[in-house]
Amino acid sequence: MLQGELGVASLLIALVVALAVMSSVHIAQQWEKVVVLRFGKFNRVSGPGLFWTIPIVEQNTMRVDGRVRATSFGAEETLTADLVPLDVNAVLFWMVWDAKAACTEVGDFTRTVELAAQTALRDAIGRAGVAEVAIRREQLDRELKRILEEKVAPWGITILSVEVRDILLPKELQEVMSLEAQAEQRKKARIILMEAEQDICEMMDDMGDSYSKNDAALRLRAMHLLYESVRETGGTVVVPSSFSEGFGDVLPDTLKDSFKG
Repeated sequence: MLQGELGVASLLIALVVALAVMSSVHIAQQWEKVVVLRFGKFNRVSGPGLFWTIPIVEQNTMRVDGRVRATSFGAEETLTADLVPLDVNAVLFWMVWDAKAACTEVGDFTRTVELAAQTALRDAIGRAGVAEVAIRREQLDRELKRILEEKVAPWGITILSVEVRDILLPKELQEVMSLEAQAEQRKKARIILMEAEQDICEMMDDMGDSYSKNDAALRLRAMHLLYESVRETGGTVVVPSSFSEGFGDVLPDTLKDSFKG
């Protein structure tokens, strides 16, 4: 009976020791950091790989993923500075670089980052006009990144980039902005045409001065224009005799006779 009691006690002790060893051995993945508390106070950050804790005395409270994360957020029917409601969707790329701060400084850092990004987006939209928001996306991205970096830095989080994916305007405003854009393009086209006409007028003015001093050059220019007008079509031009006499000074005698004939 005595030996039997000792055998049971040994078995219980061995079982307790095995459970203690199993509860003290932990494995963290390559991308994980584990915050370890000792008697409720921060002790260290362990991982990745194999690490040990003292049963009952130490606790591994939270595993923090150190990989880059993508969080989608948006602002629905947010009023701009000129009181136009916009629906804006964006994506935030961020990561945790300090697991201790992320676990001890804020309760749910993932949810907090998402709410902070949404609030910053609404504030940025409210300070700008609808045209500025719709056209200057890159400026909005940089502004959101700067604001979020200042807010989440104490939590051990870094903001890699903020990208605005989509901006939805009211249909009525889309039609108005489309008409405005069309009118602006017509204006630019007319300005370009007027500048081209001005350049042509200046060139023709210079050419007129040159031709006024040289009648032969003017006649040669007329012949060149006549040739260009029939070269592509392959047509035939009938020159009246009164017109052919105008080329008398520049045409050879053979061509003069052909015109007269």
